[in-house]
Amino acid sequence: MTSVGVGARRGVRAEEVLAAVDDVLPAHSADVRLVTIDTRVTEPGIVEAAARRGWPLAGYPAAQLAHVTVPAPSERVRQHAGTVSVAEAAALLDGGTLLVGKTVHGRVTVAVAT
Repeated sequence: MTSVGVGARRGVRAEEVLAAVDDVLPAHSADVRLVTIDTRVTEPGIVEAAARRGWPLAGYPAAQLAHVTVPAPSERVRQHAGTVSVAEAAALLDGGTLLVGKTVHGRVTVAVAT
């Protein structure tokens, strides 16, 4: 399974999410799944991005993400989300080994784990 962790600002569009994912997703990735914080799992742009590609979408509570050790923690993210990481933590929680660390692409942050 390839888990793509997604952090995004409110109002993000599906095109923004998909551009960020496409920028980091390794070629021929199989069984792709988008994962994020539970407060963004209903964000229309993220939901639409997952639907366009036929990928499952899952969200985790900040308290659960906060227990994941990540290579690029952010105090700013902690202040806004209650955890030092969304993209990396969600990808690691769902996947296991980080392939692509936190990558900021406009209003979207992504990370990839398998």
